[in-house]
Amino acid sequence: MKKQEIKKLSKDEIMKNIDKLKKDLFNFRFQKMNSQVTNPAKIGETRKTIARLKTILKGKANA
Repeated sequence: MKKQEIKKLSKDEIMKNIDKLKKDLFNFRFQKMNSQVTNPAKIGETRKTIARLKTILKGKANA
């Protein structure tokens, strides 16, 4: 997700996206252990997206 897309989301939508991405990251870890990962770069991308979402959420909470 791009920063502009994230800013358009509401707080509830951001929280739902964070939960979904955390579950995906959990599944990626198991796939990595079993050598079933098709795209290893997806793990880092997911982590960065979670960080972006949390940053925007923190900014909205302070505003």
